[in-house]
Amino acid sequence: MSRVDPNEIMKRLEAKVDRMMAQLASRSPHYAGQDGKYDDMPTDFWTSGFWPGILWILHDLSGKAHYKEAAWPWDEELETWFVRPTDQLNHDVGFQFLPTAVIKYLITGDEDAKRRGLAAANFLAGRFNPVGQFIRAWNGDRHQWSIIDAMMNISLLFWASEETGDRRYAHIASMHATTTMKHGIREDGSSNHIISFHPETGEFAEAMGGQGLAPDSTWSRGNAWALYGFANTYRYTHNPVFLNTAKRVAHYFIAALPEDYVPYWDFRLSSLEGMSRDSSAAAIAASGLLEIAELVPVGEQRLYRDAAERILQSLTEQYATWDQPEHEAILRHATGSGTALIDVSLIYGDYYYVEAIAKLCGWQHRIY
Repeated sequence: MSRVDPNEIMKRLEAKVDRMMAQLASRSPHYAGQDGKYDDMPTDFWTSGFWPGILWILHDLSGKAHYKEAAWPWDEELETWFVRPTDQLNHDVGFQFLPTAVIKYLITGDEDAKRRGLAAANFLAGRFNPVGQFIRAWNGDRHQWSIIDAMMNISLLFWASEETGDRRYAHIASMHATTTMKHGIREDGSSNHIISFHPETGEFAEAMGGQGLAPDSTWSRGNAWALYGFANTYRYTHNPVFLNTAKRVAHYFIAALPEDYVPYWDFRLSSLEGMSRDSSAAAIAASGLLEIAELVPVGEQRLYRDAAERILQSLTEQYATWDQPEHEAILRHATGSGTALIDVSLIYGDYYYVEAIAKLCGWQHRIY
């Protein structure tokens, strides 16, 4: 028997999101502090796809038109950044265009949305370093870095490959995943955040701590990105090495969880006293674990589904803002990194929580 009643939670989410629509108006949220008020970021910022992504999921499940109407213009706005001055578009265009243009096309068949999704895929493919076989993170001329977050963005390339029949997108995505697997995932299933490469030869140089505690630690949200991203890569490629990697990361993630199944911001903290949790890492991992549960043989499914449901039960009962209607986020107690955005709400935590609950309700429009 399910530990959570996803249909009941979805009813509560609809009521919550309806309030958020009135509260947020036209804002593009990233984080909410202790006052529960979401900020308003420029729409070229990497988190701009998650709020409309929530709206598209609720429309797809409920059929209610007001979610569709609110979500509809977001990919049009994001497209303008391809011709407007900005240095913000980077490896994260998947996070921006998958929950906007791609899902819009999958649900409605809108050809302009398809065109925008493919334009974003072309942009992402253009960041591929052929000698190092990785997708370059961030912008600027000095560094050749790749980060674990990009494992989620490469789903945009796999989608573009299936949509167009052009295998070059899938080849780039698979090569990036292979490089990340080799240098970003340790033998025990822990993960690095940043991996650095020689700018000329493309050879691996070093692993860096990034948003984690240290180069040899494991940032919990990065581990969740890896868990989910390698599961997606297997779903597109059917290469068992990627599923085995997803499972290895999942086993590490599950084993490292505290009693309430919501991780601290890093899995290798020397002391937990005064350390903050990351509900966004929990939500991302729960959705990824549900993906793995659908990909493994029947006898293995319960391990991953049970872990996902325990995480979601904890988030629902202890981290959600059901009793705080003035709070503009769904989940509390997230952490951006150990030095910034500590004990806040993060819009991507909200998104992946909604996505995971939607999967338990039978939602089928996979975009990652």
